[in-house]
Amino acid sequence: MIWEISFLTSIITLGFGFFRRSWLLMLISTIAFLPTSYYFTGANSAIKYLSLIPIILLLLTIYFWYSRKNPEFYNPEK
Repeated sequence: MIWEISFLTSIITLGFGFFRRSWLLMLISTIAFLPTSYYFTGANSAIKYLSLIPIILLLLTIYFWYSRKNPEFYNPEK
């Protein structure tokens, strides 16, 4: 039950994080996805690779944070 709630929270904050380009919402999405990834770590099939999603979300969080801090990184034309 808890991984289902965390998965839903992660998906909602991921959508809002992409829409608003918010590093804070992406960080919440990363942390909320951790119980779900821990649940899928024990799988014996290719589903176990779903446990790598928090790494991807963390990299996106760092990208959004860095692009917010340095606007020329996000938009090099300015």
